[in-house]
Amino acid sequence: MAEHPAYPVGLRLADRRVVVLGGGQVAQRRLPALIAAGADVHLISPAATPSVEAMADTGEITWSRRPYRDGDLDEAWYALIATSDHEANTAASAEAERRRVWCVRSDDADAATAWTPATGHSEGVTVAVLTTSARGRDPRHTAAVRDAVVEGLRDGTLVAPHHRTRTPGVALVGGGPGDPDLITVRGRRLLAEADVVIADRLGPRDLLAELPPHVEVIDAAKIPYGRYMAQEAINNALIEHARQGKSVVRLKGGDPYVFGRGMEEVRALAEAGIACTVVPGISSSISVPGAAGVPVTHRGVAHEFTVVSGHVAPGDARSLVDWPALARLTGTLVILMGVDKIGRIADTLVAHGKDPGTPVALIQEGTTAAQRRVDATLATVEETVRTADVKPPAVIVIGPVVHVGPEKGE
Repeated sequence: MAEHPAYPVGLRLADRRVVVLGGGQVAQRRLPALIAAGADVHLISPAATPSVEAMADTGEITWSRRPYRDGDLDEAWYALIATSDHEANTAASAEAERRRVWCVRSDDADAATAWTPATGHSEGVTVAVLTTSARGRDPRHTAAVRDAVVEGLRDGTLVAPHHRTRTPGVALVGGGPGDPDLITVRGRRLLAEADVVIADRLGPRDLLAELPPHVEVIDAAKIPYGRYMAQEAINNALIEHARQGKSVVRLKGGDPYVFGRGMEEVRALAEAGIACTVVPGISSSISVPGAAGVPVTHRGVAHEFTVVSGHVAPGDARSLVDWPALARLTGTLVILMGVDKIGRIADTLVAHGKDPGTPVALIQEGTTAAQRRVDATLATVEETVRTADVKPPAVIVIGPVVHVGPEKGE
């Protein structure tokens, strides 16, 4: 008899009973997708991995801590059989056949009535790749095809034209610390669909070069603001373009809400009745030190880290920072926008009890090709900034984690 290929289909399992037999590694890999699909998942297994057990503890699945027995697939729509007991798997598979329940077998694909495809996601699309027959199944090849399709959709080498209904509005996108690869997948997708992009100087500039010619790119620093303050002018530009029915992306460096004035823009758009989507970004406060080999926390060294804006110096009437309190902390202090104020910051910390020998790392242009790291101490940092000609943007890390590195071990 000729072998027939599998028929591809997408299952809508929301609020439908799904039975998973076995709580091992196969279940651990498959359960998150079933949970995300909204399935009513019932796990039957005497034991489970810690990750699977955590899903049961949080109520994401229902766990019956026992072996399989006949009748467990009653009223199920779909079954995943993945125990280490071949006889139990065979019995469960036979029950699935009797009850007409689609059944996946991890130990014997030929005996299954359904196969799990290799899946990936891009731009709101699920890519599922399925081997055409049981004979000669090669999961690695299937996964490689999936990865190639997903990566092609993400980086533009595989072009799939969009035929979408435009939803005018603004997306406030955190672009990450500078490396264009560190923007989120959602942020990159919205950027690719934009009609207008209003970008900050500290946003990932390389991404702008990828935009099609018809996209209007506006440098936020160069918006003429006349009698308005610069932020008001940016708010007005966002509102104006959105009211013209355009899809607008406000591309900001790092995360929109970490010293990014993102909420001011969200409020202005809300007052104008403009829909706004906020896409979080990777904050430079964590990612830049990490890229330079500095963990902001480390076991036995720092149990806390504090992120502070240094754009207003200690002692300035506008400052909202309790510098004496920061000097008493034993964890890591991360300062953004503080290169030109670091001398006064260091003096203040020392004056309130911080050891002058506390190590300091200054990471300039973090995660970009121009990244460089300069080390100092609180006692020497002001002079080091001057002699090493450290320029903004730079992230400053203060604390013993500066001396933790891969070569140090635990």
